Amino acid sequence: MKIKDKRFKITALYERLSKDDEVQGESNSIVNQKRMLTQYAEQHGYENIEHYTDDGWTGTNFDRPDWKRMLADIEAGKVGTVIVKDMSRIGRDYLQVGFYTEVMFRE
Repeated sequence: MKIKDKRFKITALYERLSKDDEVQGESNSIVNQKRMLTQYAEQHGYENIEHYTDDGWTGTNFDRPDWKRMLADIEAGKVGTVIVKDMSRIGRDYLQVGFYTEVMFRE
């Protein structure tokens, strides 16, 4: 069942860091992304925050676990807003990123 009222939908905060930058354990950059996105969401009145995090995944691969989980939640109508640090966090294939931002996330 799709949620119609945006106030009750998830605010998806998506973080990603590539394998090239991965450090042992959860990457410090991921911690920084989470803090930055949470602060932004709270300051702008977004509620029902949920983090979707792919640590150690390259941006050229769109078969990432939390990326796929977020897409499933979007398709199920559970997500009202997606917030990322910058567009490169979505991915490095800019045609594919364009598809998501212009077609899939259009609403």
